[in-house]
Amino acid sequence: MKVKNPVGIVGYGAYIPVFRLKASEVARLWGRDGVEAKASEIAVASLDEDAVTMATEAAKYAIASSGVNPAEIGAIYVGSESKPYAVKPCGTIVAAAIGAPPDILTADMEFACKAGTEALQACIGLVSSGMVKYGMAIGVDTAQGPPSDDLEYAASCGGAAYIIGPASEEAIALVEASASYVTDTPDFWRRAEQYYPRHAERFTGEPSYFKHIVSAAQALMEELGTTPKDYRYAVFHQPNVKFPLKVGFMLGFEEGQLKPGYLAPYVGNTYAGNCLLGLAAVLEAANPGDRILVVSYGSGAGSDAFSLLVKRTPTRGNPAPLVSQLLNRKKYVDYALYAKFRGKIKI
Repeated sequence: MKVKNPVGIVGYGAYIPVFRLKASEVARLWGRDGVEAKASEIAVASLDEDAVTMATEAAKYAIASSGVNPAEIGAIYVGSESKPYAVKPCGTIVAAAIGAPPDILTADMEFACKAGTEALQACIGLVSSGMVKYGMAIGVDTAQGPPSDDLEYAASCGGAAYIIGPASEEAIALVEASASYVTDTPDFWRRAEQYYPRHAERFTGEPSYFKHIVSAAQALMEELGTTPKDYRYAVFHQPNVKFPLKVGFMLGFEEGQLKPGYLAPYVGNTYAGNCLLGLAAVLEAANPGDRILVVSYGSGAGSDAFSLLVKRTPTRGNPAPLVSQLLNRKKYVDYALYAKFRGKIKI
């Protein structure tokens, strides 16, 4: 649906942990091949990092990049499937950490890997309606993958925060429209009290990922009367290195439109932070007048699609680093240290 009262992205911040695990190290330990179908390396949260600490870092970077007074933020929504508390919101912690006022709307979103874009839609609606001046949407995860499972080659850690505000000269990009497509397709799930998720491998591709992304993207472009040629960039959810390129080609996009936001080979799948990190990388490469298509995917299953029109090039600098700087800031760990950090072995 089109955004009736114009709103835009006025600031954003990304966060990726320093530590990295090479997929080849996982393959070496378990004696498996097929690494090229997942990622080259994944980001690993340290012992003192979780979804809340990473959300807080991204939120602080978003504040720094926007210049928005935290007292003017009226809503904070955090999308994640790896909350550190089973019963306690992440949003209240982030709000307190950035100095937001107590008279604020906040909630945690959950829809697997599209929880971050759910948060974004909520903030767009609240700002467009006039209920709040600024809303902050965060997508972040410390993704879990069972030892030796296919998920372990790509399940990563990281996320991004976006501040949505009125469409003014300060807006980095205007939100033109959003569309969603959801069905009850059980390709991936985790029962209560279970630490690791499970997945139905044969549902992952055609009936799940591809169907939902294509349906949401086509619905959005049909409503706006646009085609792939009208977009300078496109960002699709990246569960592995193959799917986002394949779905882009299926929709009619070319490789040059896809590569700037293509982070899967370098950081893996950050679940709810995935699309928002890809968008952050694209915004740093975009120029005024460029149009961006963003389509998330969450298992269970559904997709959110957004059309954005870039208005200005964002200014970045310390303490709000570029995504490229976060990607290059890394230290490699072996599987033993990774297992210690991620709680796969107890100390």
